[in-house]
Amino acid sequence: MTPRIVFMGTPEFALVSLKALVENSPYHIVCVYTQPPRPSGRGHHVTPSPVQAYAESQGIEVRTPLSLKTQDEQEKFKVLNADLAIVAAYGLILPKPILDTPRLGCLNVHASLLPRWRGAAPIQRAIETGDRKTGVTLMQMDIGLDTGAMIATAETPITHETTGKILHDTLAVLGADLLIKTLPAYMEGSIHPAPQPLEGLTYAHKLDKTEGLLDWTQEAETLLRRLKAFTPFPGVWFFHQGMRIKVIEAIILPGTAATPGTILNEHLHIACGKGVFCPTVLQKEGGKPLAVEDFLRGFPIHVSPHASL
Repeated sequence: MTPRIVFMGTPEFALVSLKALVENSPYHIVCVYTQPPRPSGRGHHVTPSPVQAYAESQGIEVRTPLSLKTQDEQEKFKVLNADLAIVAAYGLILPKPILDTPRLGCLNVHASLLPRWRGAAPIQRAIETGDRKTGVTLMQMDIGLDTGAMIATAETPITHETTGKILHDTLAVLGADLLIKTLPAYMEGSIHPAPQPLEGLTYAHKLDKTEGLLDWTQEAETLLRRLKAFTPFPGVWFFHQGMRIKVIEAIILPGTAATPGTILNEHLHIACGKGVFCPTVLQKEGGKPLAVEDFLRGFPIHVSPHASL
């Protein structure tokens, strides 16, 4: 009998795993759960999630409940008679009645090497903190926050070129591949989940837009990691003459004794708590990204003995 699977996910990260299940595996996706359509883009048009749009294109039933805590929703879920639920960046907490319903439980594709970076923003926090590697974990879900037993992991390095977008896309593919490779053995019962290690636990707190404001008292290297981690969202920026200026790309140079925030030269090299932060591509609100030289021609930031940001 073809295994019956419920898929639960919302953004592009989840879509990669859903496509892998639909296109490359012998499973029957009986239903997809995803977040309700929400306003997006400059026009704030109500738009279905990537997962919803794809599922509907494949003729798969889609459900978008605001909560799974009601008895009515839990009964609807139970009627699906699923063998397994697969969850990836869904956005809703699964209550115990949901977790206990599928015959083989609920599996989560999580974008970190657990127990490091449990929580909402594991991709960005790994880069921001300076981790040299990360990966994906396929785990059994329980009522805790990313606390379930691990079924399989896969690693990938974090380099100086890695941005949040690059790592997101890499881990989405890595997670989908791990899922397809691991599912047959798991469903046969030949994989025995292992409890997460007690050491190395960290939490990846949800991203806040205010985190993108650059603080020149910090080390230049810290600011550069934050730029890379927060690409594309929420980005990093500073203010000059009341204008919010977004830094798209930058490099760093060795330190200086100048006061943090001091503009050191006409190339917009900026003193930090340690090191020098050097934007190379900038963007003002409503404008397009420009090389720093072109940006400064249209929006001069003058250097003087006391010039600072």
